[in-house]
Formats: sequence, C-alpha cells, structure tokens
Amino acid sequence: MMAQECTHLDQIQEVTPSAPGCEECLKSGSRWVHLRICLTCGHVGCCDSSPNKHATKHFHSTNHPIMASFEKGEDWGWCFVDQVELDFSE
Repeated sequence: MMAQECTHLDQIQEVTPSAPGCEECLKSGSRWVHLRICLTCGHVGCCDSSPNKHATKHFHSTNHPIMASFEKGEDWGWCFVDQVELDFSE
C-alpha cells in the first residue's frame, strides 16, 4: 500500500501569523495546549488537544487545507483534506 500524499501543497502561502497565540483563545481568555498556523492565511489556532480546537474549526469554516505546528523546533504540518502529516524539516 502506498502512502497517501497531500494534493494541496500548491495552496501553501508565505503567511504572517495572525496573533502571538490562539487568536480566538486570546479574545475569550481561554487557554491552549499547542498552537497551529494556517498555511493559507496565517490564522493561529489551538490544537485538538486544546479545549476549543480552534485550528480544526478554522479549517471547517474556511476549507484552508494545510496547517503547520506553530511550536518552536517543530517542522511538521497536517493536511486536513488528505488526512496526511507533512514533514517541513527539509
């Protein structure tokens, strides 16, 4: 069985982070565990281990397919559409 590949890499843009932390959590005073950044628009949201799962909610509201870890030293991403992890360390 071949590993599935992401078919949305062409949607990755040079982005500016929308906030220093999860944009929605900062506004509401909520907390997060880890941060993710949308590689289409730069929205910073919290991971699925966080109570509000704002990165996934951003995908569902925008259909922007790829997010990356916004944690120091982490070089990976995730394509929500293809359900595949991406390695950005190269």
